[in-house]
Amino acid sequence: MPDSPAEPSEEPDKKADDKSTPARPQRSTTPLVLGLLAVVVIGALLYSLGTTYFATSGSGGGTRYTGQAAIGGPFKLTDHTGKEVTEASYKGQFMLMTFGYTFCPDICPTTLTDMSDAITELGGDGDKVVPIMVTIDPARDTVEHLKEYVGYFHPRTIGLTGTAEAIKSAAKAYKVYFAKAKQEKDADPNDYLMDHSTIIYLMGPDGKFRTHFSHGTRGEVMAKRIRELL
Repeated sequence: MPDSPAEPSEEPDKKADDKSTPARPQRSTTPLVLGLLAVVVIGALLYSLGTTYFATSGSGGGTRYTGQAAIGGPFKLTDHTGKEVTEASYKGQFMLMTFGYTFCPDICPTTLTDMSDAITELGGDGDKVVPIMVTIDPARDTVEHLKEYVGYFHPRTIGLTGTAEAIKSAAKAYKVYFAKAKQEKDADPNDYLMDHSTIIYLMGPDGKFRTHFSHGTRGEVMAKRIRELL
């Protein structure tokens, strides 16, 4: 038979039937301090990221936001027809926007195909949405090359290029990562790949962020979510 827990020993100067109230155990403040510290750290992190929104799961492959995300901003680029454009050029329309490059072997063409399918799926509502790809490889993606490339997708697709600095500025505004992939020593310097983010953004007619889609989101799924926001 297991031993019972030992009874607390009586103090020698008190009788066994002493009914004095036992001392209350000390409550540790460590969990409270740690909890407050965690709140401060998380708050500082969110502030440093510049986010002022809370995300919840949304229908149609997108993400719903109960506030405004710090994504998007001014840009000055050149479209595939040679025309200089800014974010104001698309005011009043939704921008379905991604960053990529024409020499991309698979991700970019797949993304643009899905975007094209979404515009087609929207039917007449598709006229309210402009599909855009901003190149992250301006050295090779000239106006002429972009014009040929976007011709393989929805006829309203727009390709944007610009100076290296202009592209970096636009990418920074949209929180897009890109970098030239490492090459072999004896490789052709003009034959390289680019590492980059694969997010598709939906910006509202006011130029503000509305939602985003992950790479691989099908056109019909994208269209359903976009229609909810039109």
